Parts: sequence; structure tokens; C-alpha cells
Amino acid sequence: MNTKHNSQTAAQSITTLPDLFRKLQKADRKQAALYLFCNFVSLLLITAYSAMMCSPTVLLVLPEGGDSRKQMIAIFVLALFGCVVFTIYASHLFFRKKAKQLGTLMALGASRRRIAPGLFREVVILSGTSSLLGIAAGLPFTCLLWNMFRLFLVDSAEMKLVFDFKCLYLSLVFFLLVVAFSCLTAYHYLKRTDIMDVVHEEHKNEPVKELGRWCGPMGLLLLFGGAVLGYCAPYVYMDLFDFYYPPAWLNLFYAPVFVGLYLIMLHTVIHGWRSRKKHPYKNIISRSMMKFQGKQTVNNLLVSTVLIAGASFAAFYLPSLSIGQLMSIENRPYDYICRYPDSQKVLSQKEISDLAADYGLSLTDFKELPCLVLGTDGTADVEDEGNRYHTEYRELLQEGRFLSESSYCALTGQSLSVAPGTYYAVSNTEETGLYYTNSDCKLFTNLTTGETLSVAFRGYVHADFLVTQKGINVLNDSDYEKIARGLSEDWREHIFVFNIAENDSYAFASALFYRLVDCYEPEYAIPSYYDRVEKLCANERGEAYWGDTDAITKISFDSPDSTDFRSYWTYMPQIRVLDKNDFVRTYAVFLMMFLFISIICILAAVIISYTRCMTIALNNRYVFDDLKRLGASPEFLVKEVKSQSKNVFAVPAGVGMGAMFLLYGLIMLGNDGKLTGSEMVSLAVCLLLIGALGAIFSLVYRYTVKRMCRELEITAPAKS
Repeated sequence: MNTKHNSQTAAQSITTLPDLFRKLQKADRKQAALYLFCNFVSLLLITAYSAMMCSPTVLLVLPEGGDSRKQMIAIFVLALFGCVVFTIYASHLFFRKKAKQLGTLMALGASRRRIAPGLFREVVILSGTSSLLGIAAGLPFTCLLWNMFRLFLVDSAEMKLVFDFKCLYLSLVFFLLVVAFSCLTAYHYLKRTDIMDVVHEEHKNEPVKELGRWCGPMGLLLLFGGAVLGYCAPYVYMDLFDFYYPPAWLNLFYAPVFVGLYLIMLHTVIHGWRSRKKHPYKNIISRSMMKFQGKQTVNNLLVSTVLIAGASFAAFYLPSLSIGQLMSIENRPYDYICRYPDSQKVLSQKEISDLAADYGLSLTDFKELPCLVLGTDGTADVEDEGNRYHTEYRELLQEGRFLSESSYCALTGQSLSVAPGTYYAVSNTEETGLYYTNSDCKLFTNLTTGETLSVAFRGYVHADFLVTQKGINVLNDSDYEKIARGLSEDWREHIFVFNIAENDSYAFASALFYRLVDCYEPEYAIPSYYDRVEKLCANERGEAYWGDTDAITKISFDSPDSTDFRSYWTYMPQIRVLDKNDFVRTYAVFLMMFLFISIICILAAVIISYTRCMTIALNNRYVFDDLKRLGASPEFLVKEVKSQSKNVFAVPAGVGMGAMFLLYGLIMLGNDGKLTGSEMVSLAVCLLLIGALGAIFSLVYRYTVKRMCRELEITAPAKS
């Protein structure tokens, strides 16, 4: 009696079309919530990433045109692509469910004209509200994550986060894209004429075209081959076409990577990666579900792979930046290595000793030796129109620093004999820093008198602690004395080194650093890449020297703790204890930015994989219900859920991380044609990071399986 009464009440309550529309909306509230969640997450991640990418905090540290900024933008493009595809997928999924409502209303006689206002109102409200909430949450999310970095990892004045609200333009464009695509999809479903086709839309399969088992191996070949081809294309182009810079379209050679990714995902969906000759019917239900919804699955796997690749690329940046530098700091033969111009008075040995005594320390192995700054000849690349350039030999091209053979031997403890008329270039032990050396010079010039010295390159000597951006060379003692005659103190320098007899003190190192900085006049705030000889030559040609116009060259004694100052000041002392302890603070913005990027991409990939698995549970509920009626045990159903979900998590993670590990290895190998000891250690740390990321995905996978079992009302506990 009560049931009949309730039915009559419900029937009486639905008296108008809007009432029925609201009733149907309430029935599909789970799908609407999933759509809201997908849009919210996409806009939150895009807003957070663009806020960091446009932040003056980051842009002041990442040099314009530098590799770090290019990598940041490249990963943003990957994340943007992933979020766009994810949003389109969420919209498509929502309307597949919505089609049943539309078909029901049409079957009851409602015209499309009557349905349209309510449908478009719902679409605009859902997509607009979720997107705006995502944008609104993006900036607080960025602040929260960044300040957690500052609280638990490292903090400095340079780490203060500043927003440029122009970043919201990117979010606004993405917001308009979401709303516009939702409205277009709604219009597409309204235009359909077959009512039964509309009603059963959500149960339609979307199988992909089946290819042979060759597509998997071919995909792997295209993936790795495309990575190598895209990386090598610019170098091949420059070898084939002299005096042309590589054009941007050469990036198209990376296209096989994406084709390979598609084929790998296709093979995963159609065939899987295990042989089934012995057990052809094993996991047939989960494999069939994946295959029948192949288009959705392939798209999700592709997006997740791209995002995981971006996360891995950002995460691998951290050891590649830090390992080599920390190892070189540890391997220095001296605790303190300082260089200063003779035209600037700095602390004497006695003053340094007195300062050390204040901290209970004493100096040992103190050496102070002269160094010359001379002009060197060479070939310059001169840009022309049309992406072309030509080379010009110039007797005076840039500056270089020179030690006499006796000074070099005293500093390094090595035995070296330099023949008159020759010179050695100082390189690191593994000869990977050759771009800092001068190996093709024939003429050195005294920059005060104009006297020249004809020379020939003899080879490399190895002293890692002497390798600087300007390059240091070693001359025969007599040649050194000859070319040094009449050279003013503006072009003379000294190098002093020493060790601490006891355990060094950070407090002393810090005090000495600030005392040294205080000695310098403002005109010595020069970055290491500022070349005074290039400036002189440019001014003689009537040209402006780029170093006087580019804001990247600004170094200030007011900010001695900034990344720019400690990384690029030309007279920055090398102090072991200071460099080791302040490394994270010095490079904090670099490290935190790429850690932030990695977290953003991982979050997006995890959410997409989780959403896909929950969609499987929602869309295939009737399959699992039928299996229950046929007597399938809970253990069997859990096994099928795991089999269905495992590929959604495992394949993108494996392919994305593996591809980025290969790419990083290629980059390190391509830099100097070899893998150095520090690079091998960096790659080993990258493998540990892969293990950590894999553990995160494993935990989320286990949680997702539990949620799917709960959604499908499978009560048996899932075994790990």
C-alpha cells in the first residue's frame, strides 16, 4: 500500500517537462559529479602551472632563451595537451550518459526546441562553474604547495612567490574552450534523429581497428627511433647545409614518437603484452571490455603517458642539475679558491688569517699566483638574414685567462713543460667542458700595448677547479713574461687558494664571503659571461654590445645570496663548505620549479587514470551484475577488476618513464659524446626516482581497485 502511494506521489510530482528534466538529472548525479571533477582538476592544474610559469619569481631566475626555461615551456605544452584531451574525454563521457535523458524526453514527445534551453543551461552551469572554481582554486593551490616547499625544504628571500596575473589569460582561454566544446557537443547530440540510437548511446561500444601483433614492436621501434631522429636532426641539418641555423620545423622529426606511442597503446588494448598460447581465455572478460571501449582507453593511455613523461622529465632535472656540481665541489683540492682583479684591493693573507683565528681556525697550503687577461683570436659566427650566418676570422675576438707554467704547476702540483710558442688549455679531467676552452687560437694580444704573441695549441691539461666560463690557458714562462710587459692592472688578476687545517666552519666561510664581496667597487658587478674584449670590438664596429643591453647580465652586490649572483658573478669564490651547504638555497627556484612541475603532472596523470578506472566501473556495471547472476565468485570478479585496471596504470607509467630515461641518457651522451662518472650517478638516481614514482602509482592503483570493488558491490577483499 505504501509502495503504491509513493509511486502515485512521485507520478503526481512530475507534472511538467522541467520536473522530468530535473528528475533525470538527479538520477545521473554521479556522472555529473565526475564531469565537474574533471573540469575542476584540469583548470586547477593549468592555472597552477601557468601561474608558476609566468611568475616573476621563476622568470628572474630562469634565463630567457636558456635550456631550463625551454624545458619548462616544453613540459607545459605536454601538460596542456593532456588536460585538453582529458577535458574533451570527460565531456564526451558525460554526454554519452546524457544521451539517455535526451532520448527519454524525445520518446515522451518533447521537441528538441523545448529540450535545448534546459540542456544548454545545465551544460553552461556545470562546465562554467567547475571551470571557474578550478581557476579560483589554482592560485591558492600554488601558494600552498610553494609555501610547503619553503617550510619543509628550503627558504630564502628569493623564494618569495610573486604572481603575474597575466597568467590568468591562459586559464581564461582554456575556460572558453571547455564551455564552447561542451555546447558544441550538446548541439551535436540534439541534432541526432534516431531516438532509440540516442537512448542506447551509453551502451555503444567504441572498438578500435585491430592490427596484428606487429604493432607493439613497431611502436617501440618508432618511439625510440623517433627520439633519436628528432634529437639528431638539427646536427645532421647543420652538417648538410653549411651556414644555416636549424629551422623549427625539424622538430617534426619527433613525430614518429607519437605514432609509436599510439601503436604501443593500441597493442596494449587489443593484444596485451603477455603470450596467451597456453591460456587463450585467461582474463578474456577484462580484455574484451577494454577492447570494446578501445577508443576511450587508447586516448586515456596516451594522455597519461604524455603527462608521466613530462613529470619524469621534470623530476630527472633535479639530479642532472645537482649531482655533477656536488661531486665537483667535493673533489676540489682546496677548500677556498678565489680570483680577483689587481685593480681591486681585497683581503690580504694576514687579514684572512686573522678572521679565521676569530673562529678558532688556521690556514694551510696558502698560495697566491698572478694571472693575465689577454685577447684571443678566433672565428665568430655572424648572423645574416634568412636564418643564415657566416663566419669571420678576427684577430681580436674575446678574452682569455693565462697562467705561466710555473704558476700552474704550483697550483696543481702537476709537472708540466710548455714549449715556447705553444700553449695548453685547461680542461676538466673527463674533457667534457671543452666549450670553456680555447683550442684553435693562433694569436694572443696584450690589451694595453697591442703586442701580439703567435702560438700553437699543444693540447689539454686537467685541473677541474680551474675550469671557468672564460677558459684558462697555460703559457711558457718566457712567453708569459714577454706578453705581460706593459699590461695594465685592469687586465691582471691574482688567484689565491688555501685549505683549513682543522674542520672548516660554515660561519667563517660565510663571514669571509661577505667580507670579500664588501671589498668590491660597483663596477666589478660583472657576470661571468660578460666579455670586455667583445665589448671593445663591438664598440669599434659601431655596434652595441649585447651585454650592455640584455637584462640577463645584471648582477648586484645588494643581493649576494641570489641565484644570479652566486651562479654568475665572475669573481665568485669557490668555498667548499659554503657551496655544499648553500647549494639547495642557491638553486632553490630551479629545483622547486621543476619539482612543482613534476608534482602537477603526476597529479594529473593519477587523476586521469583513476577517473578512467571508475568510468569502467560505471559503464560496465551491468557486465559484473550479469557475472554475479551466472555464479562468478567475488575473488574472480576482483581479479577481473585488477586485470582491467592494471594496464591503465602500468603501461603509461612504464612507457612514459622509460622514454624519458632514454631521452635523458641521449642528452647526456650527446653533450660531449660520453657518459661521465657524475652523469652515470645522475642516471642511477633517475632510476631511483622511477622506483619512487612507480611506488606512488602502485599505491593509487590499489586504492582505485578498492573503490571500483565498492562501486560494483564486490565484497571480497582485494588481495595485493
